[in-house]
Formats: sequence, C-alpha cells, structure tokens
Amino acid sequence: MREIGHFIGGKPVAGTSGKFSDVFNPAAGELTARVALADAADVNKAVAAAAAAFPAWASTPPLRRARVMFKLKELLERDRSQFAAIITSEHGKVLSDADGEVTRGLEVVEFACGIPHLTKGEYSDLIATGMDSWSVRQPLGIVAGITPFNFPLMVPLWMAPVALACGNCFVLKPSEKDPSASLKLAELLTEAGLPDGVFNVVQGAREAVETIIAHPDIAAISFVGSTAIAETIYRGGTAAGKRVQALGGAKNHLVVMPDADLDDAVDALMGSAYGAAGERCMAVSVAVAVGNVGDALVKKLEPRVRALKIGPGTDPDAEMGPLVTKEHREKVKGYVDLGVKEGAKLVVDGRNMKFQGYENGYFIGGCLFDEVRTDMRIYREEIFGPVLSVVRAPDLAGATRMVNAHEYGNGVAIFTADGGAARDFANAVQIGMVGVNVPIPVPMAYHSFGGWKRSLFGDHHIYGPEGVRFYTRYKAVMQRWPGGARRGPEYVMPTLGR
Repeated sequence: MREIGHFIGGKPVAGTSGKFSDVFNPAAGELTARVALADAADVNKAVAAAAAAFPAWASTPPLRRARVMFKLKELLERDRSQFAAIITSEHGKVLSDADGEVTRGLEVVEFACGIPHLTKGEYSDLIATGMDSWSVRQPLGIVAGITPFNFPLMVPLWMAPVALACGNCFVLKPSEKDPSASLKLAELLTEAGLPDGVFNVVQGAREAVETIIAHPDIAAISFVGSTAIAETIYRGGTAAGKRVQALGGAKNHLVVMPDADLDDAVDALMGSAYGAAGERCMAVSVAVAVGNVGDALVKKLEPRVRALKIGPGTDPDAEMGPLVTKEHREKVKGYVDLGVKEGAKLVVDGRNMKFQGYENGYFIGGCLFDEVRTDMRIYREEIFGPVLSVVRAPDLAGATRMVNAHEYGNGVAIFTADGGAARDFANAVQIGMVGVNVPIPVPMAYHSFGGWKRSLFGDHHIYGPEGVRFYTRYKAVMQRWPGGARRGPEYVMPTLGR
C-alpha cells in the first residue's frame, strides 16, 4: 500500500505519529493509499524548518522571488496533465474540470510574478523641513494554509504564491482526502528554485489544525472549508494573536428574471449546479424563479438533469464524476431524503445511480427539487452535492430580500436582459461576489475572492491585492538628518509641514 507523507525542509518526510487515513479512488471505491496524519511534533518540525529559512528568504530581493514564481508557472504548465490526473484519481472530478482547476491556480502564480510592483511603497519628499517619509510592506514571517478537498491544487495556489512572493515561509495542511497534489506542488517549487524550508507540507487532520492554531511562531492562517470550522479557526487563531482569513460555506442563488434568455439560464444552472458534482463553494444550489418564469424553467431543466453524462472522471465524455467519499455521498443522499420529507417536489431523483463496472463508486445522479420553501433545511443548509432547488419569488425585490436574508453571502448571479434591474440588484444584494449573466463569478487573480456574512471570517479576501495586504505588514518611516541650527526639545504634538 502506497504511503503518503509530509514535505519538510525541502524533502519528503515520513510521518512519525503512527496514525494514518485512507485515500480512495472515488470512481471505483477502491483504497489506493494511506496518508500519514501529522501530530504536534510533525507540525513543529515544519515550523522549525520555516523559521530557519525565513531570514534569508525575507531578505531575498522581490525580483528574485518573482523569478521563482515565473519558473513555477513554467513547471505547472509543463506538468498540468499530471496534476489533472492526480486530482481526478483522488477527488473524482472529470479531467477537463481538473485541468480547469490547474488553470485558475496558474492565474494566481501569474499575479504573484508581479510582486516587485505589488509590494513597492510610496515616498514623500520634504514632509517637513529636512524630513522625508516613505512606506514599505514587509512579510509577516511563517504563515499557514489549511485547504479543502474540493480543490486540492487551486486553493493552495490561491494562498502560497502570494505569501511566498511577499517573503513569507509557508506551511500547508491539505485535505487528507486527496493529499497527493500538495506533494507534487512542493516538488515543483523546489525545482523552481525555492530554498529548502520556505514551503512545507504537513498532512493531517484535527491535531495538525489545532497545533497550527496554537503555534506561537505562526503569524497568520488562511483557511477554506466549512463555515463551522472556519469560525473555529478564526476565533482560535485571532485569540492566539494571529491574522486569519477563513472562508466558509455558501448557498449560492441564481436569480432568473422573466426577461432572461431561458436557454442561457438553463445552461448556466446546469454547469454551475452539477459541475464537479456540486462540490464547489461557488456552486449554484438555488435557482430563484421570478414572476411567472418558474414552470418554464423547471420544464427545461428536468430533461437536461436526466440527461447528465455521469461516469468516472477519466471518461472523456463524462460531465460529472462521483462524490469524494462514500460518507459524503450518504450525507448528500440524506439531504435529498430530507427534502422529500419536508414536502419539496423531487422532480429528478438521482439517489440510486449505478454504473456497470463501477458499482462501488461514490456516484449520485443529478437531483432537482421544485416547490422549495425558504424554511426548509435543504434551502438553508449547504448540501455540497449535485442538488438544485427551485424557489419562487414574486418580483426582483422579493428575490433580493430572499438572498439577503440567507446567512451565507458567498456568490450570487442574476440572469436578465434589463441592465437597470441588474445594476439595482448588484448594488443592493449583500453578497461578496456577484455575476450578471455570469453563473460563477469567481474574480480573476488580479482582483480578490471572498464572501460576506458567514461565508468569510476576517477582513481580507483571498489572493490578488487583498492577498498582498494580508501577507504583509505596512510600515511607515520618517527620516531627518542632523544639519543646520539645532531645534531643541519640542513639548507639543509634532506638527509636520513646517
């Protein structure tokens, strides 16, 4: 049985805790590897390696750090098919979607290549007689990333390139469900010229996370995952004096107006609700049918959901693969059971999907609910599976109130031909990322990603300019050199400009 370990101090390291977790191929339901679960000692080794590497890396000129990022970009492009295969083998998403994950991660690496410009300060000459002032942004030290199973490469690349380019050292704790991509990334960073100890990987679960939260030498934590864990990490990390950006769950709505191009709206709902089997924090799980468009929308959706091409991620014709684990499949099926019990109309039931040759795989077909109410748990809670709920709203004002009343505020979209309605909605909706005729409004790397309300804990969104601010401290310097007549002591508040 293949054993997956850590990456510390520039080399692979076996786990020492004696604890392991199983890694499966979701399409076949087969055990493929065991991953070591780090204990406190393993985390401490990674932090010690990072601490030893930090002084030299922080004093490395930003241009040289950028060159490592340029090389990483080249290597990721070279090995993108390998990454896609690794992701599909452990997560289950189709290869084309896994390749798209590599692309979106690459975009952040490209952004980080501009770090000399992004971290340069400002200079003011003569803020007072003989006095100048300037500002700089300096690295925090050792920072940690705790990343989810649904994007085992993209989310680490949302964090690490910006953190490293800013001069920090990084400790990554990936999901134990699909850990191999993290080690491949570590190898490429070493090949790109990153010094030993600057980037480290500790596999693990709860003990590793708790050690990271409490560790006095870790200055900041970036997290993407469920809201419950995001809040726990935010509270624990900030109580320990750390900066924390913790991105949590979502219940993303797509508002379909009566004047929308219905075929475009249905295409958007199919891709955003059922792509990656709904295992995306930006997946659309609620369609809000405004006015009288609901019946026509469901009529068009039903045959499309039934016709979804589902199969192993390696099948080039597959549009949707399995869920990541057997336990998660049962959880999603339980939500579908609950929706029926709550009185929603199950238009398409994918609970009993089976494939010849893959009978043990973690498959579930696309599910479509109609007549969903906002008091139902299938509306309120994040299902994280291929389940789309259709709710009705009398008008745009009612749809906006519905979206704003939900506890999550990650992403939202509106499909309409009315520019004024779209503008009013985008301004009024209390959501971090908004799409107008765009179903999954994930910003490009030179902007930043993040939600509102209980979808984000902390002040900073992830990657982009917000990422640079999160991974650096601002410092202001004022300077005067002796010369001319002595000023003598001044006992009033300094007033500059004189």
